[in-house]
Amino acid sequence: MQFITNIDRKKYEKFVSKNPKSHFLQSSTWGDFSEKNNNRIPHYVGLVDDNNNLVAAALLLQKKLKFGYSYFYAPRGYVMDFDNFELLEAFTQELRKYAKEQKAIFIKIDPDIKLQDLDSEGNIIETNKSHYALVDKLKELGYRHFGFNKNFENSEPRYTFRLDLTQSLEDINEHFHQTTKKIIKRGNPYHLKLLKNEEASIDDFYLTMIETSKREGVLYHNKSYYASFYEMLHKNNQSDLYEVTIDIKELKKEYKTLIKDLKDKIKTYEGKEDTKNQNKKQELVNQLTKKEKEWQQIKEIEEDNLVLSSILTAKYGNKVWTVHGGNHTLLRELNANYLIYYEIIKDAKEEGYELIDFFGTTGDPKKDNPIYGIHLFKKRLGGEYTEFIGEFDLVTNRFMYFIFQKLIPIYRNIKRKRLQRKKENQIK
Repeated sequence: MQFITNIDRKKYEKFVSKNPKSHFLQSSTWGDFSEKNNNRIPHYVGLVDDNNNLVAAALLLQKKLKFGYSYFYAPRGYVMDFDNFELLEAFTQELRKYAKEQKAIFIKIDPDIKLQDLDSEGNIIETNKSHYALVDKLKELGYRHFGFNKNFENSEPRYTFRLDLTQSLEDINEHFHQTTKKIIKRGNPYHLKLLKNEEASIDDFYLTMIETSKREGVLYHNKSYYASFYEMLHKNNQSDLYEVTIDIKELKKEYKTLIKDLKDKIKTYEGKEDTKNQNKKQELVNQLTKKEKEWQQIKEIEEDNLVLSSILTAKYGNKVWTVHGGNHTLLRELNANYLIYYEIIKDAKEEGYELIDFFGTTGDPKKDNPIYGIHLFKKRLGGEYTEFIGEFDLVTNRFMYFIFQKLIPIYRNIKRKRLQRKKENQIK
C-alpha cells in the first residue's frame, strides 16, 4: 500500500461518499467551507492498494499555530474499515509521518463508530457488537483517548439519535413516541406554513437562533457563518433550509373562534349533574382555561407573521443530519418543531437516504440536565440512541502538545468571553 496526498477531488469524493462511514464532515465541500469560514487548510490524504484504489482516506483540517506549528483535525474521520486493524495501523503510521513533516503536534479524530448498543433509556444491550477492542487498539497505536464523557465536551457530540429510513413510513410512524404520534395525527390545525430552501430565508433562520440563544444562553455562530453553510452545501445538493411560519392575524381569529366554541359547549352541560356529563364539562373547562392562558400571550404579539422553527440540514452519502436549528420562544405549544422534523424525515426518505442523524444529545438523560428537553424531543422521534467511541489525539510532538494543552484552554477562555460579549451586544 502507498500513502498519497493531494488526492484528486473526484477520486476522493467517489471513495468517501460511497463508504459506509461517509460523513458530510469528511466531504470535500466541508473542506472548502472550513477553509473559508474557519481558517482551516484542508488536506486530502489516503492509502491506495496495488491497483491504485483507495482503501482509506481522510480530510485533515490544519490549524496553523505560532512558530510554524499546527495541528490536524479529521472530523468524524477517518473514512475506512476500522475493524481492519492492520489497515488502521498502516494508515496511522503514515499519518504520523505526514503530521511530523507538516510540524503538526497532533491529529485529532472522533470516528463515526458506535461504541455499543443502547436501548432508548441508555441502558447497555449486551451483544457482541461493541467496539471496546477498537478503543484499546487506538490507544495501543499511540492515540490519547478523552474518555467516555456524557455531554458536549468533545468537538462533536458523543451521543445522538439516528433514525433508520430504510423502513416504511408506516413503521417509522409506529415507532414514534405516543406524544409524537398524537401531534402528527392531529395534522396542522393552526395552518402553520412550512417553507423550504428558496422560500425560506437565512435572516428568518437566524432570528430563531437568537431566540434560542436568549432562552438557553448559547449562540454558536454569527449569521454569515450560517449563510455560508447553506450557500456552499446547498449548491452541491448537500443542505436544505426549512422554516415554519404562522400568520398571527389568522391565529388570533382562530383562537377567538375556538374559545367561543368551547364556552358554547360548556353551556350545553348546564343542569346536567350526573357524573358522566360533569366529567365531560370539566374536560372542556380545562381546555378553555388552557386556551385562554395561551390567548393572553397571543393577543400581545404585534407581528403579522412569526417564524416559529427552522432547521439547516446536511446531506451526504446515504445520510441526512439536522445540524443547526432554533425555535421561537413564543407559541411553542403549537409544536412547529414536530412539523418541521416530520417533513425532513419524509423528504429524506423520498430522496432515497437511508439514515437521519439528529445531531447530538446527552449521555446523561436526567430531568435535571439542562438539555433534557432537547434529548426528550429527539428521543420521541423513535431513532436509535447511539453512543460513539469518542475523541482521540494522535500526539506527534509530546513537548509542544504539553504546552498546547496548558496554554490553549486559557487562550480559548479569553476568546470565548470576548465572543460572548460581542454576541450579547448583537442580540440586544
